[in-house]
Amino acid sequence: MLLLFSVLLLALCGLTLLRNRIPDQIFVEKSGEIPDLFSGLPDGWIVREVKSNLSEGIDSACALSMEKIEATVSETDSETVASADNPDGTAALTDSAQISTDHYEISYSLFGKIPLKTVSAAVIERRKVYAGGTPVGIYLETAGVFVVDTGEITTKDGESCCPAKNIVQTGDYIQMVNGETVNTKEQLIACIQDCGGEALVMKVNRQGEQISLRVVPIKDADGEYRAGIWVRNDTQGIGTLTWVDEDGNFGALGHGISDVDTAELLSIQSGTLYSAEVISVQKGTKGSPGELSGIIHYSDGYRIGTIEENSANGIYGRITGFSLAVQDQALYETALKQEVEEGAATIRCTVDGTCREYEAEIREIRLNGDDVNKGMVIEVTDPELLKLTGGIVQGMSGSPIFQNGRIVGAVTHVFVNDPTRGYGIFIEDMI
Repeated sequence: MLLLFSVLLLALCGLTLLRNRIPDQIFVEKSGEIPDLFSGLPDGWIVREVKSNLSEGIDSACALSMEKIEATVSETDSETVASADNPDGTAALTDSAQISTDHYEISYSLFGKIPLKTVSAAVIERRKVYAGGTPVGIYLETAGVFVVDTGEITTKDGESCCPAKNIVQTGDYIQMVNGETVNTKEQLIACIQDCGGEALVMKVNRQGEQISLRVVPIKDADGEYRAGIWVRNDTQGIGTLTWVDEDGNFGALGHGISDVDTAELLSIQSGTLYSAEVISVQKGTKGSPGELSGIIHYSDGYRIGTIEENSANGIYGRITGFSLAVQDQALYETALKQEVEEGAATIRCTVDGTCREYEAEIREIRLNGDDVNKGMVIEVTDPELLKLTGGIVQGMSGSPIFQNGRIVGAVTHVFVNDPTRGYGIFIEDMI
C-alpha cells in the first residue's frame, strides 16, 4: 500500500509539473505554426487537439474559409475537415496552416487520455520595435498625495496622540481637502495648518474606491496644527529604456515603480522621462546588490518623453522628438514567449558610457509563472560585464535581452545571493 501510494503521489507530482509547463494563454503569429511546448518528450506522450470556437463571434466569411481547411485533430494520422456547421460549434485546425480566426484553443493531454490543460490562443501580428539599453531619468507625480503611514504628535502638554490613526490608511491617495484639490504635500500641509482646529473632510482614493474621511488636526508642541500623516507626492530614479515602437510609444524597466516604504505600486498623475548618464558603478557581491549611479538632468532641454502609465510590467509613455531618438537605429522583431529558449543570449545596457550587448545565458523559462516579472532566469557570462558590475545591478532594470536576432525580454531583478543571476520579463508580456 505504501508503494502504491508513493507511485500515485509521484504520478500526481509529474502531472502537476507538466501542467505548470503549459501557459494559460499564448499568442501565435498569423502565418506561424502552433508551438510545440514539449519538444523534449518522446513522440506520442503529449497529444494536442487544436480547435477554433465558431460559436464565439466568428463571422460567416471566416467560417466559410475554415470549411476549406484540412486538419489533424491531434498529432496522429487521423484527418478531418473543418465544417462551419459542426454540431458542437468547433472546427479542427492544422498545425501548419495559416490561422483563419482571431482565437482558438489547444487542448493538451497525456497519451491522448489524461487531460492536462486547455490553452487559449490568440492570433496576432508580430511587433517590431527599436531597442533601448540606454539609461533614463524617471520623475513621477502621484495621483494625489500618497499616504506612507500615520504617526504620533506630541502636544504642548507632552501628551502623544495621532489624529489620523485608524482613519487614514497606508496606500491612500488624498486628492481633496474640504473640496479643494491637493496635488502636492505642500498644499496638504497648508490646508492642515490653516484649519484653525476645525475638522477636515478628506476625499481619498483607496484601492480604486473614492471615500471621504473626517480628520481633526491638533496643535503640536510648536503650536502648529498637524494631522499625524506621513505623505509623499513624487518619486524619481534611474532605469533603462527597453523599447520604442514605430509610433513613438516606449516601455521601460520591466517592472512597476513602488513606494520605497510601503511596496505599494504608485498610482501616478503624470511623469517625465529625462536623459541620464551613468557616472559610477557599485559592483555587486554576494549578499549586496550593486547599483548604477548616474546624473539625471531635470531641465526642459533634457526631457525626452512623458510617462503615462506605471504598471506591474513597466512604465509606459511617449518619446518626444521621436524621429531624432531612433535615427540610425534598427527595428527588431519581438519574440513570443514560447519562442524563447534556454541557452545563449545577450543583454544590451550602458554601464561604461557605451550602449552595447554583453553575453548571457537564459537558464530557466517559466511560461506559467505567477509573477510576470520573473518569466525567465538569466545569467551574465560576459567577462567584461562581470568585471565592471559583478553581474546584474540596480539601474539595469529594463535592459533588453536578445536571442536569435529578436528581442525576447528585459532584465527586472537580481539575485541577492548571486549577482551574476537575475530574472527577466518576456517582451510579449511587456508589450
